Amino acid sequence: MTEFDFSPGAYLDLSKTSHPSLFAADEPVWSALGKIRGYLEAHLTPAIHGEVMPGAFVGTRVHIGRGTKVMPGAVIIGPAWIGDHCFVAPGCYIRENVIIDHYSIVANSSEFKNCVLFEGCEVPHFNYVGDSLLGHKAHLGAGAVLSNWRLDHQSISIPLPHGGKMETGLPKFGAVVGDHVDIGCHCTISPGSLLGRHSVIYPNTHWRGLLEARRIVKLRQSLQIVERRE
Repeated sequence: MTEFDFSPGAYLDLSKTSHPSLFAADEPVWSALGKIRGYLEAHLTPAIHGEVMPGAFVGTRVHIGRGTKVMPGAVIIGPAWIGDHCFVAPGCYIRENVIIDHYSIVANSSEFKNCVLFEGCEVPHFNYVGDSLLGHKAHLGAGAVLSNWRLDHQSISIPLPHGGKMETGLPKFGAVVGDHVDIGCHCTISPGSLLGRHSVIYPNTHWRGLLEARRIVKLRQSLQIVERRE
């Protein structure tokens, strides 16, 4: 038994998703990742209520909400559910089993696969989001990557702050990014990471494991400046 709370409500405001039934109070938050495919198979009604610009590709198993704009060069394979008033920028690649809720931005050269984004997420530039959950108004800086696969192909565990680890049993699991989390540019978040609400990770940081709520991860580096000689 661990002192940490891994329930969905510890990280995510379930009133800020159109799909709260993915989450069970008596299961760890990451359990939702294994339910996305079946949920979309059962509940997805393909429809385009928003605007798809010429030059975008939208598959047959896709729902696009009212006020959402899909720009030229975007690719949405599906199954995917995209809510109202979202912005899908050029070069965005949305693969299978993706849920993106209202007022979210998914943008230039970013890739999404088997993930849930709550309302108001911003994933704007050169990002990878695989097998991950992003809470209300979570933000990823340019080039931030949520890695979802161990190099040794073993199942993914979560390192805990005071030692030990929590086994998930999942072969692929990126991160749970809590509500209002801000991840800086060019960060790498290793598989099996849980980021508590209102936490901040400085740019260029490599992070793995559990970060408690309202914490700031600061990266300091030493720079040496020398005279240039011809």
